[in-house]
Amino acid sequence: MVKKVFKIPDMHCANCVMRLEGIEDDLQGILEIRGSYHRQTLEVSYDETLLSEEEIREAIAGLGYTAQ
Repeated sequence: MVKKVFKIPDMHCANCVMRLEGIEDDLQGILEIRGSYHRQTLEVSYDETLLSEEEIREAIAGLGYTAQ
């Protein structure tokens, strides 16, 4: 298991958090996901044998957000 914190500078409200946390439904391998618009972060725990960091970044970008 890998735990990664992504900085999402364009996350600004609870709806943004809900949209971003929704990638859990689309990506196999996410074990836990938690967003905070106050800190503008998305914390993702995932199984690196099923999912890569790049795939997570692509899913975030697909929703119109920037992951740093």
